[in-house]
Amino acid sequence: MQFRLFSFALIVLNCMEYSNCQAPSHRWRRNKRASYGTHSICKGCLTCSPVNGCVKCPPKLFLFLRRERMRQYGECLHDCPAGYYGMRGPEFNMCSRCRIENCESCFSKDFCTKCKSGFYLHKGRCFDKCPEGFAPLEDNMECGEGCEVGQWSEWGACTRRNKTCGYKWGLETRTRHIVKKPPKDTIPCPTIAESRMCKMAMRHCRRGKRCFHLSRQKKLKL
Repeated sequence: MQFRLFSFALIVLNCMEYSNCQAPSHRWRRNKRASYGTHSICKGCLTCSPVNGCVKCPPKLFLFLRRERMRQYGECLHDCPAGYYGMRGPEFNMCSRCRIENCESCFSKDFCTKCKSGFYLHKGRCFDKCPEGFAPLEDNMECGEGCEVGQWSEWGACTRRNKTCGYKWGLETRTRHIVKKPPKDTIPCPTIAESRMCKMAMRHCRRGKRCFHLSRQKKLKL
């Protein structure tokens, strides 16, 4: 009789131990199913992986692959983040990286709409200085149509105090004219005259000959 009671007690203990071992497995499966459907990385997804996040998004959303160290997972977004642009396709929409240097946001891979701080936008590109003929507009950080100037003239005669002799060094000047004025008065025109040091052909004036004096001729227009 005692042996039977001992055997019955052992069977009950084994059943209880077996039940305790099985319960966590069921809970783990339930938690796994719950994380698959309600985890934060699966928010807004049509198809989601518990490891890689969103795999497929609703038609109006963009799939964005976010990188964190060595990990990459998908997200479904209404708008692509800075540095990316939305590319729509027949099967899915995806955020693609802007390939333009110093671009913060772009319309396509080769057309920027906003540059990073300190750079000016001009024809879909970003510049630290606006190209010649265009002026920086600080209010919107773009290159506006500037002052258009013509070609440089040839360098003028080397002179000093309106004389072409009597000195060792002088200055020679060249000029250019304004072809098109800027639309705004706040946009400055580039320089239209510049000078550089030059060595005079005759340091000493010859006896019996007067030096060429600019006061008797038309002076160079500056």
